[in-house]
Amino acid sequence: MSEPVAVHGAALAALAERLGLPFGAEAELHLEQRDGRLVLAGDAKRYGHPLAVEFASGKAAHRRRFGGGRGQLIARACGLAQGVTPSVVDATAGLGRDAFVLASLGAPVLLVERVAAIFALLEDGLARARADAETAEVAARMALAHGDAACELAALVAAAGFPPQVIHLDPMFPHRDKSALVKKEMRLFRTLAGDDADAPRLLGAALDLATHRVVVKRPRKAPPIAGPAPRHVIEGKTSRYDLYVHRSLKQS
Repeated sequence: MSEPVAVHGAALAALAERLGLPFGAEAELHLEQRDGRLVLAGDAKRYGHPLAVEFASGKAAHRRRFGGGRGQLIARACGLAQGVTPSVVDATAGLGRDAFVLASLGAPVLLVERVAAIFALLEDGLARARADAETAEVAARMALAHGDAACELAALVAAAGFPPQVIHLDPMFPHRDKSALVKKEMRLFRTLAGDDADAPRLLGAALDLATHRVVVKRPRKAPPIAGPAPRHVIEGKTSRYDLYVHRSLKQS
């Protein structure tokens, strides 16, 4: 279980140094403590509002209450609509939004994040969720691992002692459009992580490790990740899920 991140005074400066981020408001991207949360902030015109992980309120809380339960696309794709509740490795955790949905539906979830600054935000958000009465039970089903899933997924899962029945992937899709149409939050992510050029290797690692299925979230009109063809596709309005199935989740 991750410990809460110390983010006050010198501890915040030390955390920024450990993550390889400049400390101080003059830096392009920097860590701050705002309203009891660890945030990653930059120029508001370019990056928008400071980035934080929030599970106990806002969009996450609304989706937990009114998101549609196991009828949601991600729940169906990961097999939660079949009367079973598999363990899920979210190998591209990001801000943890998809992982929190799955955990709120009862699934144990291991979140793997390779970008150190985003991992720090996840630690902070999860610590606050565990301290909140409304989200403590959900947060207790979520574990964190820091590392590059494309290179060390098996080792990270083994170290966590986590059974990878389903592996969920949401790799960064390359965008050629550099205009203001690109969401500011996505600009911040790309500044930190770049595009996921190693998505085929990540898919291969997931296929080798998942016992039952790999689920890949893609923009609705984007091509599949290079490699084996998905067995099933579940489409939504703006995105879809490509399913690579080894065996039924109803099997023991």
